[in-house]
Amino acid sequence: MATLKTFSLLAMLTALFVGVGFLIGGQTGLLIAFAVAAVMNFVSYWNADKIVLRMQGAREVRPEEASPMIRTFVQDTQAMARSAGLPAPRVYIIDTQQPNAFATGRNPKNAAVAATTGLLNMLSREETAGVMAHELAHVGNRDTLTMTVTATLAGAIGMLANFALFFGNRQRGGIVAALAIMIIAPLAAGLVQMAISRSREYEADRRGAEICGNPLWLASALAKIERGARATLNQRAEQNPAMAHMYIINPLAGRRGDALFSTHPATANRIEALHRLAVEMRQADSPAADPGRAAGPWG
Repeated sequence: MATLKTFSLLAMLTALFVGVGFLIGGQTGLLIAFAVAAVMNFVSYWNADKIVLRMQGAREVRPEEASPMIRTFVQDTQAMARSAGLPAPRVYIIDTQQPNAFATGRNPKNAAVAATTGLLNMLSREETAGVMAHELAHVGNRDTLTMTVTATLAGAIGMLANFALFFGNRQRGGIVAALAIMIIAPLAAGLVQMAISRSREYEADRRGAEICGNPLWLASALAKIERGARATLNQRAEQNPAMAHMYIINPLAGRRGDALFSTHPATANRIEALHRLAVEMRQADSPAADPGRAAGPWG
């Protein structure tokens, strides 16, 4: 069922892309859009992770140039991957003060995880482990292919819809049709993203808690990331909003209008679910990361 749902959602995005092409250029536009969509699906399968990482300004961590803090972060992440029975992922850093993270890759053997410098500076070592365990859960659940390809296709739909304002076919409604395409196509793509993302976030929280061993670490991290995301602008994410669903917390949370079509479950609900899981795992009395300790895990 999960595989069927994935292909169904990707087919919806492809149909949206082709439909917008038809509204812009009639039958010729449909054929061109279909050809472009076919190429994009092929390229996205093999290269979507590289596209996403590049667009988000991520740089791979090199052991020889990494600071002791980042080396420890990489070692912790790879150790958790091994304990979860996963290949060690490539680890990337994004230079932005907003705390956040995401995973990408077409399968566990080709996976990559990325964390922002803001996340490493704000969270404790335990909280950081909880976040990366969540991202490793996405890798293990094979969510990353769907989320990554969806990001690239949804972004293309948005760009194609913007072209409609300038190249709309006058026989199909002129400027009114073009404006309708600009509004409806990105909205429809956003709804598909939302359907993909929300249930997967809860499952990744649950599995991530099992990987790191303490749900309270992730619960504490989510609360801090939520506050940080609202207070700090992520410029790369703002420029590529179709990729927002990939992050552990919506990176566009600082924008008031974003709540209308959020791609993530409410953070408070996720934290509540993790606290319930902690009781089930008999971790409720285990020490969570101390909110009063100095920012960052590495001092």
